Amino acid sequence: MKKFWKKWRATLMILFGVLLCGLFLRIVRVVIEQQPIFADEAIYVRWAQVMKAEPTLRFLPLSDGKQPLFMWVLMFLLEPLYDPLIAGRLLSVVFGLVTNLGVFFLTYLLFGRKKPALVAALIYALAPITLFFDSMALVDATLSMFGVWFLLFLLLTIKLQRYDLSMLSGFLLGGALLTKSPALYFSILAPSVLIMHQWPKKKVQIFQSLVKQLSYLVPVYLIAYGMFNVLRLGPNFQMIALRNTDYIFPLSHLWQNPKDPFIFHIQEIGQWLWLLGPGVIVFTFVLGIIVAANRFRRQTILLTLWIVTPLFANAMFAKVFTARYILFVVPYIFIISSLFIVFQTKVQKLISLLLLLLVANALLVDALFIFKIDQAPLPKSERTGYLEEWTAGYGIKEVAKYLVEKQRSLSEGEKIVVGTEGYFGTLPDGLEIYLNNYRTITVIGVGLDIKSLPSSLSESRRFGNITYLVINSSRLVGDPNKMGLKLIASYPKPLRTIGTSDYIKYGPQETLYFFEVL
Repeated sequence: MKKFWKKWRATLMILFGVLLCGLFLRIVRVVIEQQPIFADEAIYVRWAQVMKAEPTLRFLPLSDGKQPLFMWVLMFLLEPLYDPLIAGRLLSVVFGLVTNLGVFFLTYLLFGRKKPALVAALIYALAPITLFFDSMALVDATLSMFGVWFLLFLLLTIKLQRYDLSMLSGFLLGGALLTKSPALYFSILAPSVLIMHQWPKKKVQIFQSLVKQLSYLVPVYLIAYGMFNVLRLGPNFQMIALRNTDYIFPLSHLWQNPKDPFIFHIQEIGQWLWLLGPGVIVFTFVLGIIVAANRFRRQTILLTLWIVTPLFANAMFAKVFTARYILFVVPYIFIISSLFIVFQTKVQKLISLLLLLLVANALLVDALFIFKIDQAPLPKSERTGYLEEWTAGYGIKEVAKYLVEKQRSLSEGEKIVVGTEGYFGTLPDGLEIYLNNYRTITVIGVGLDIKSLPSSLSESRRFGNITYLVINSSRLVGDPNKMGLKLIASYPKPLRTIGTSDYIKYGPQETLYFFEVL
């Protein structure tokens, strides 16, 4: 133990500092809460609330073709005194921390060097793309965690030839399959770890060795898909496959129209890595490839497969493609990027300067994400979704606070009814998560493109309920005055990106309106 501590003391202390730094940045970003609730966050948190309240609805996410593991865990963290959105985001922070630790161990296992492992962990801790998504109540950070640790234990299985490690790998793959459909990539790529096996020279021995190595994969698939098939206990299991078709093109797209949207998506991936990588990562990745190709050929092939296969498939077949869909690939990009530190001492000053630039670049963008997110260099597709359009929930928390205060002054028998645009998503789910514990407040969806006062709200007012309408300006078609609406508050969102379709159609800015029905 003394020898171990003497050998690893400095490394472990630096690693602890790196992990603490990454954790601090993510917690600060969550607590400061500069970023409004996003549509999918509202849905996931609301599902978790419903699932906790009603045991028969524990498979509720299947109704929309989503796997429920993230919501299953989140259920236990939701308490009346806690902010439900912060609880969901902190859960992702924990998963991101575990991923960060996994990146260190995976890098060390692959290359046997402490410095690249520490650099890989540092890049993950500071990279804006991981900071951004590790602090949102989305399932992508969970998927990324399972992917890193699944590959780590799979490599240990092949290296140490142990079935118990194979079984643990199966549980990790099962967790990924219960989190999100892209876990299929992990399942497909699992045999690629055989590249790392030391194969015998004789043909007969090669065949025997191949059979033995493949036998280690059997428990992996049996356990993983046994776990996945637990979802058959809930209704709507078939919706997973059906909803997947809404997001991906059929296989025939490969020969019918391979360029569209493949080329556009490849350009987007480059933009995401340049802006959120941060940009220096592009250069360190190239240098890492040079080092890895010369000194670590098998490791390079393995990591390249885990990077290129998902990126190519998503670019070719994805109908909807955003930066968070590549998050589970980013750790392997960072691992290869960390190898630039291995360059010879002749260029050590240049390497140190590159590392300094990477850290400075990352911290600068991180600071914007934490304190001034509307000024952060988000790609156009991300900025519109997370900040500018109806999917961004500016003002929702403020509306909820107003309603909570209002219900405290209600007379006996009085109720509050709040109509919102849509039936699912940022509204009404984003409002319901804050009003979940108030029985005198009812939130109902009233549809989109409101031209006249919905009958449900006019009837509510007629019955004596205090009635409100919460709606985005782009969804309000009619004249509020003619509908008998009194504006209580408005919450403008950041200016739209010039040239987008919504900018042309709706104008330079989206605003959330909070009306009282008179």
